[in-house]
Amino acid sequence: MSTPYAAEKLIAQARQLAADYRRTMGKPLPGVSNEIAEHDAIRLLGLEPAPETDAAWDAVDPESGYRIQIKSRTIFDESKGGQRIGQLKMSQDWDAVLLVLMDENYEPYEIYQAMRDDLEAFVDSSSSGRAKRGAMSVARFKILGQLVWDSVNGRQDEVWENRAD
Repeated sequence: MSTPYAAEKLIAQARQLAADYRRTMGKPLPGVSNEIAEHDAIRLLGLEPAPETDAAWDAVDPESGYRIQIKSRTIFDESKGGQRIGQLKMSQDWDAVLLVLMDENYEPYEIYQAMRDDLEAFVDSSSSGRAKRGAMSVARFKILGQLVWDSVNGRQDEVWENRAD
């Protein structure tokens, strides 16, 4: 297992590589953004990583005990709408989902949290086949969730604590 310093250094290198790859190749480097997002969410929100054997969730909030899926989206052009997040694992056990929004340099600028009940209510009430499969837009996730961290103000504790009740 690597030391925390080594992990931070590797994540910084992954950010740089992913950004350089996209600028050079014109497309994102597959699989990197979610690894960076998981690392950032755990570090910025004080979460504990899930045991490697559990694929249903990525982290645990030590304060509330919530099992959390972590999703990411790198926004390269804010003027383009229709950004989508990865499919939610609706059939598995978890309590909340975090969406880490990153800029073109793979730096986080906002993290939203949505609770399972709110996401399930949307999926159940939607007539969209995509929604039924647990897929949704970034805009819809932001409506269903709440901002829990941003790069200007840091952690939004009052929102986080209200959700723990």
